[in-house]
Amino acid sequence: MAKTRVSELAKEFGITSKEMLSHLKDMKIPAKSASSALEDAYVSMVRKKLAPQLKAREEELRAAQEAEEAARRAEEEARRAAEEAARREVEERRQRERAEEERRRAEEEARRAAEEAKAAEEERRRAEEAERNRVKDTAPKSMPKFTSLLEQIAQQEEVLKQKKEEEEAKRREEDKAKRASRPQERRGGGRQDRRGPAAMDVAPSPEKAAASNRHNKRHHGHEGPDEDRYSRMARSAEEYNRERVLEDARASVEEASRESTGRRKKRKEHRKAQAAQAAKEQAIQEALANDQDISKLDVVKVPQGATVAELADLLDIPASDIVKRLFLLGTPLTMTQSMSDELIELVADDLGREVKVMTKEEENSFTFYDDPADLLPRAPVVTVMGHVDHGKTSTLDAIRHTGVAEGEAGGITQHIGASQVKINGRTITFVDTPGHETFTAMRARGAKVTDIVVLVVAADDGVMPQTIESINHAKAAGVPIVVAVNKIDRDDANPDRVRQELTEYGVIPEEWGGENMFVNISAKKNMGIDELLETILLQADVLELKANPNTFASGYVLEAKLDRGRGSVATLLVNRGTLHVGDALVAGMSYGRVRAMLGQNGQPVTEAGPSDPVEILGLSSVPAAGDEFRVFQDERDARDLAESRSLKARIEEQNKVKHVTLENLFDTMEDAEVKELNLVVKADVQGSIEALSDALGKMDQSEVRINIIHSAVGAISETDVILADASNAIIIGFGVRPEAKARAAAERDNVQIKCYQVIYKAIEDIDAARVGMLKPTEEEVQTGVAEVRDTFKVPKVGIAAGCMVTEGEISRDDSVRLTRNGIVVFDGKMASLRRYKDDVKSVKAGYECGIGLENYQDIHPGDLIEGYKIVQVARTE
Repeated sequence: MAKTRVSELAKEFGITSKEMLSHLKDMKIPAKSASSALEDAYVSMVRKKLAPQLKAREEELRAAQEAEEAARRAEEEARRAAEEAARREVEERRQRERAEEERRRAEEEARRAAEEAKAAEEERRRAEEAERNRVKDTAPKSMPKFTSLLEQIAQQEEVLKQKKEEEEAKRREEDKAKRASRPQERRGGGRQDRRGPAAMDVAPSPEKAAASNRHNKRHHGHEGPDEDRYSRMARSAEEYNRERVLEDARASVEEASRESTGRRKKRKEHRKAQAAQAAKEQAIQEALANDQDISKLDVVKVPQGATVAELADLLDIPASDIVKRLFLLGTPLTMTQSMSDELIELVADDLGREVKVMTKEEENSFTFYDDPADLLPRAPVVTVMGHVDHGKTSTLDAIRHTGVAEGEAGGITQHIGASQVKINGRTITFVDTPGHETFTAMRARGAKVTDIVVLVVAADDGVMPQTIESINHAKAAGVPIVVAVNKIDRDDANPDRVRQELTEYGVIPEEWGGENMFVNISAKKNMGIDELLETILLQADVLELKANPNTFASGYVLEAKLDRGRGSVATLLVNRGTLHVGDALVAGMSYGRVRAMLGQNGQPVTEAGPSDPVEILGLSSVPAAGDEFRVFQDERDARDLAESRSLKARIEEQNKVKHVTLENLFDTMEDAEVKELNLVVKADVQGSIEALSDALGKMDQSEVRINIIHSAVGAISETDVILADASNAIIIGFGVRPEAKARAAAERDNVQIKCYQVIYKAIEDIDAARVGMLKPTEEEVQTGVAEVRDTFKVPKVGIAAGCMVTEGEISRDDSVRLTRNGIVVFDGKMASLRRYKDDVKSVKAGYECGIGLENYQDIHPGDLIEGYKIVQVARTE
């Protein structure tokens, strides 16, 4: 007969095993422990005895469920009410916006109608005036139509001229005929005169009158021997009137033509002036919308190295004008040749135009203008700089009361980050830059975005090379320096020696007559930290830091990385405006809309003001550390700018071609024997890639030329292995691990993958391999891979990972590496390796096991635990 254990019976009643044992003892039922088995009779007695308790337990659970359900319904009702209120608010806002849009549209329509009516009235008045001034056409209707009135007048003049010539010819013929008939008249004249006056009064005969009429008809309008004085006067008046009419018509046509030309020219100039004024007003409105200085609108921005054609296009003048001036300056250039900065400024000055030559960095930057009345005080941004191992991160730990340094690989800060600290009601933003010499570029970006530099110098070590670089970066950025002399608690500390050494580089203490504040601190002993913070706030008060928070946000990208679960993640530092969730922004060649913002402790935030560091999600790609970002009102504008920058970058990358000339032909033939070391670099953050590239570029390239053919953020993928195989390259991973497919492809194609956690080890190995002096020391051999399926808590141990071994064999003595999304988050030893409840030495692929890590509890399902060994391998060549 089956028996029931005490623990199972306790679970049935919802009580602990200890309570069940107490009840059994009261009922005189023998039971020693929770694992004791009870007979069915005892079980029936217990159930009968504890039935009321079981019923009460069920009632209690039911009441709790009902209460929970009621609370859930209340919460749901509250949420629905809030959503309804929000919906109503949005609807009301949309109605207000629609009403405002309708009102604005009505005003615009009324204004347009008024302008059209005014233009129609002006056109009508102009037409009436033109009609009054128009010369009336009095020519006969049968006159042939000419192309213009001037041509008709010219034709009439030709007709009159021909008529005059004909009349002159006829008059000469008549005079000739008269001279021929005069002798006959003299011979018969005496008799006629002797007839007396009576004879002259005799009317001519009918035959002579008819002949005279025929003659007059034949010569109508011409002077003849029988033409009277009145006919000649009428004919002269007719000819005079016709000439005067033609002359008046000619003058009227010329005047009308002149007036028409003048009015057309004036209208054209007026339209041109109106268009120019409208364009100027639009440019002013756009400048005001983008917070730009209106006084700089006439300044033409010319890219550095612009060609003659590009400069002519930007200045909107013919290119021949620039070519002519270059020829007069003694520097003749063609249309496609680049111009120096001095030539561009000389030509623009000669043309009376103001230009600004933009470098590549300035082309990708933004300029803003804020009204002094809109500026409000903001928190100072402080950058901690200095030499490696001088205590920069420890100083920040003392301020923030955190333990960052213990989590850094090798004790070196590998990433750039930012955090905020509130002191006496005031906020200070700290930017922690790495101190290793290969992170010079990252330190330079830190000085670029900062207001105050805290230079940490160890009192027992003095000024070091990275200390000098930090001073140079701060001075180049024009940032005041506050010196924190750290480690004064040590016996060999000498703060005065540090002050003396810094004076050689222009950093002079105030007590010595300089401008730099010095504070003696000890980060480990927490000495002088309050004085350091007071000094920072005092320096901030001197600077009078202000910004305009009521505008669109802009600032810089401190760091960016690729997260498999979240996508592109960027750390931004806002220096003006306010950044909100949902804003569209562009950063370098990346664009997107802010989907979420996280504060310094990982908590979600909805907005970030000036001097606030935040981590955002939603960018299309990973921007470069140090890129400037700004918010756009329209996401399309941000996308267009990012795409144009990407296209320009691709074109510049394609144009990077080394051409052979006669001067370097022989050197090129010799360089054909030079070997190249191709590298594919993958890292966890963009700043590490830049630092590694900068360090490799400084190496001697005479023996082996180091060429980075590809670099990106994220885990090593199969695509990287294919590229390395095609290019005969080595894959360098910094803070990342290869994926399973990438590892298999690398083994198949014999592609070497080298992974590092500390950057100077990678540089040392590459440098040693470059000169052929790589030591036959150690090589990492992977033993197995286990995937974390679940986690559970073990008493006195902590969090243990329930794993399935997917590759190889995991041994208890192996070193292990915990990777999350391809990023290494732990590297150390195993605390335990178990199968069920037994400790085992190894677990092969296909079996489950439990793994505990030494001093590490942050294990998530989906993480990979890689086991590896370090073995000694001798070189064969």
